Order: sequence, then C-alpha cells, then structure tokens
Amino acid sequence: MTVSEQRSEAAGDGPRRTERARSPGPAIRKPLSVSLLWVTLLSVMVAEIFIFVPSVAHFRLEWLRQKLETAAAAGLTAEQPKEPEEAVLGPRQQAALLDALQADLVAIASGGTTRLLARKETIPTLDRQVDIAKTRWPTLIGGAIDTLLFGGNRTLRVLGPVGDDEETGRIVAEVVFPERKLRAAMLVYARNVFLLSLLIALFAGCLVYAAISSLLIRPIRAMTRSMLRFGEAPTDASRIIAPSGRADEIGAAEAELASMQATLATTLREQRHLADLGLAVSKINHDLRNILASAQMVSDRLADVQEPRVQRALPLLLRSLDRALSYTQSVMSYGKAVESEPVRRRIRLHRLVADVFEVAPVAPDSEIELVNAVPEDFEIDVDADQFFRALNNLCRNAVQALEAESGVIFVRRITIGAERAADGTPVIRVEDTGPGLPPRARAHLFRAFRGSGRAGGTGLGLAIAAEIVEAHGGRIELVDAPSAGARFEIRLPRPEARLGPPDAA
Repeated sequence: MTVSEQRSEAAGDGPRRTERARSPGPAIRKPLSVSLLWVTLLSVMVAEIFIFVPSVAHFRLEWLRQKLETAAAAGLTAEQPKEPEEAVLGPRQQAALLDALQADLVAIASGGTTRLLARKETIPTLDRQVDIAKTRWPTLIGGAIDTLLFGGNRTLRVLGPVGDDEETGRIVAEVVFPERKLRAAMLVYARNVFLLSLLIALFAGCLVYAAISSLLIRPIRAMTRSMLRFGEAPTDASRIIAPSGRADEIGAAEAELASMQATLATTLREQRHLADLGLAVSKINHDLRNILASAQMVSDRLADVQEPRVQRALPLLLRSLDRALSYTQSVMSYGKAVESEPVRRRIRLHRLVADVFEVAPVAPDSEIELVNAVPEDFEIDVDADQFFRALNNLCRNAVQALEAESGVIFVRRITIGAERAADGTPVIRVEDTGPGLPPRARAHLFRAFRGSGRAGGTGLGLAIAAEIVEAHGGRIELVDAPSAGARFEIRLPRPEARLGPPDAA
C-alpha cells in the first residue's frame, strides 16, 4: 500500500465511514433463530420419513405373522380328523376362529398333510398372495406401500412357517382374509408413528435451538447490537464491544471486532483533530502570509546595503522567504491530502543539498557534522521546491534524533549522498549516526501522527517527504544501515529526456 493510499485510508475515507456507521441499522425481517428452528424441524422430519416406511413395513409383517401364529395354535389344539380333507373344528369353533381372525379360511400344513381348520361357505376371489418365507425387505416395503395406497377391497392369501422349525417348514399356516382390516390397522399405526415423530422433532428442535441459540445466536445478537450502538457514536470508546474471552470462532470474531472498533474510533478522533487543526491553520495561514510579505519587502531593501556579510546572506534569505510563501499557498492542499503536481526541472542535487544544510537547525555547539556526499555533477529531474521540502524534513528529523543523545563520545553526522543504479535510476541516501527508529515508528512509517520516532513528534515530516517522492513517481524506504542510525533511500524514475537546462536550484 502506497503512502497516499494509507493517508487516503486514514484521512479521506474517515468521513464516509462515519456516514455509513451512523446510518440506520438494517431491519431484520427474518431472524436467524426462526430459520434455525425450521431447519431443525425439517431435518428431524426428513430423518423420520426414512424410518417411517421400514417401520410400517415391519408392522405389516408382524401383523400377518400374528394371524398365522393364531391359526397354528388353533390347529395344534384341534383333534386329528379321520380324513385330511375334513374340518377339525365344529361349526361353532370354526365361527369363533374365523371371527377372531376376521378371516374367510384358515388351514395348516404339517408333515406333507394339509388340514382345513375353518372356512366360510363362500370365499371371495383371491387378489394377492403373500408368502412370508420368501419375502425380503424391498418386497415388504413395496407391499406396505401398496396396501396403504391401494388396499381396502382386496382379498389376501397369507402363508408361512410358524414355530421353532421355520427352516424345515414342518408347520405352515395359511389364512385368507379381506385386506381392509390390515389397511385400517396400518393407518392407525402410521398415524401414531407420525404423531410420535412430530413430538420427537419438536423436542429435538427445541433442544438444538436452545443449544445453538446459547452458543451462536446470542453472541451474534450481542455483536450486532454492539455494532449498531457503536455506529451511533463511533468515537465513544465506551461503546466498543468487550470480548467474552471464548476460545472458539465467536471469541475470535469478538476480539477482531473490538480491535476494528478501537482502530476506527482512534482514526475518527484523529480526523476530528485534523479537521480542527486544518481550521486553525487556515486562519494562521492568512496572517502568516501577510507577515512574510512584509518581511520580503524589508529584505528587498537590504539589497541596497553594501555590507559584505549582508550580501552573502541575502540570496539565502530571499530564497527562504520565497519558499515560505510557497508553503503557505500549499497548506490547504496538504489539508486535502493532495500534493500539487510537481513542476519538474533538471537541477544539480549537490546545490540543493547545500541549501538544505544551510537552513538545517543545527546549533553551533551541537557538534553535528553535515556531509554533502553528492557529486557536484549529479543531476535529477524534480520540482526543486518540493524536493527541497522532502530532504529538509528528513534532515530535520535526523538533527532532532542526534540532539536527543547526550555525551561527547558519540559521533554526530548526517550524510546525504547519491549515485545511479545499474539501470540509470537515481538513488539518493539520507543517513545519520543516531539511535535509529524505534519499532513503533517502523510499524507506522510514513503515516502522519503515527510514525514519529520521538516523544511529542507528529510524524508529519516523513509523511510529507514520502508524498513528495511518490508524486515524482519514486519511492522512499527505510533500509538497514551498515552501523547504528537510520538510512532512508529514495529511488526516482530514470529520466527519459532533459526537461530543460540545468537549474542552479
């Protein structure tokens, strides 16, 4: 991210973020808790459907087996007939058995002999036959569905082994009966299973809803309320959410939200201070321009003074006043986070660095050495005034860092050098022998009010220098110095053509 983008993020986007934060919160037309409850109920009901069909099929099988077992028990208690074809029960017993089984015919087979236990005078035409010994689950499920959907007016013939010797088939019972009784029993069973499944779904849904509501919905609602409340007054630190300390994803989201809210609150407070500062600067700027204009008029009169020392200092004084007036005109531009377009000229960097050192705030007894290591014939294409400001800010920061150190044994030196890379790119280095930049300043380098390397600093000097370099299409970065201290390296784009004759800066 470039410095201009960082400043746009910190300054330009602040008001828009505030407008978004203060807009009314979205209306929650479909709460997440309601959707969660419906999804839970539907999930349980779908699971019950997969259980319902096999359950009904099993009920049908057991219902048929019960009839066969009743028929077999009646056959075992009956006396052996003289002829196999004869009925073994009297008329009353047959009527009682048929009424108990609600059947039209009951018979058993054992040892290769079939005995008719009971039958009605007329037997309806058989519509279906069910052999329990040959049925499998797919057949059972298909038969259960067929009975529920199409049964009612058909007659069934059911047969199958009964007792402990089912594999040998020693006793086989046979019953003929109308299907409507089976279908009625299956419908009652299906209704009971459905109601039970509904109760299970409601119970499970409530349990799942209560669990997820406690683990997810309530924390999410709390974060939503915190965001809406914070949006009403984003500069109020008391409205920042307090993380619950949970070790899961919700806890991480709360911590990140608290961090973002704290960062946003700090940024908005800084923007408010910047707005107040901009208003104050705009007022001071007007009066300062009048004072500088008066000073410029007085300096013009000094041109008539023939004192040698005055004549030597006068050009520097005039250039300083011109630059000061230019700065006052561009103050509002910086307040808008926009630097004016550079007016490029080819200049001699050695002369520009000499001017920077002449106005450097170095006390006579500070023992700070200023070294101009730029070759005298080194030329670059830049806006002289803007690039002077960039180098001057870097030099002032270095002077302040060196003056903060006490002790006569320390070497205090500021060096500005330049060279060309292998591809012809101009590389300018500003380095000092000071203590270097602290980690906090490195983390927020080139950001106003956050990248200062000393107590009470604003970081505006580095921010302005970086913006000027970027306006020239270059880049500035802090590189590792061979020894203690800070080294800033400026890389400018290679000029494609001379923009004009060399300027003495």
